[in-house]
Amino acid sequence: MSEYKTLYLSAKDSVAVALSEIPENTSVVVKTGIEDLVVPIIEPIRFGHKFAVKAIEQGADIIKYGEVIGAASANIPAGAHVHVHNLEGKRGRGDKNC
Repeated sequence: MSEYKTLYLSAKDSVAVALSEIPENTSVVVKTGIEDLVVPIIEPIRFGHKFAVKAIEQGADIIKYGEVIGAASANIPAGAHVHVHNLEGKRGRGDKNC
């Protein structure tokens, strides 16, 4: 299994950040401090971008660095790129509570 560096700071996180380019069809090991998660990457992840470490249901909060950064606007499978195409921001909106 290839070793790609990732950033994962909280056991609550549903995403990790790629610290290098990660090609699709690669498995990465995300070190959580408790256990290592093996995540099969299903699409290319660019440096600095997020990917789901577990499946995230549509409408569920997306958590990065222990904080809610938005909600899933679609079902997101583990290993998928998480970005504006499937993440809806909640901050600064009067109709959403964060």
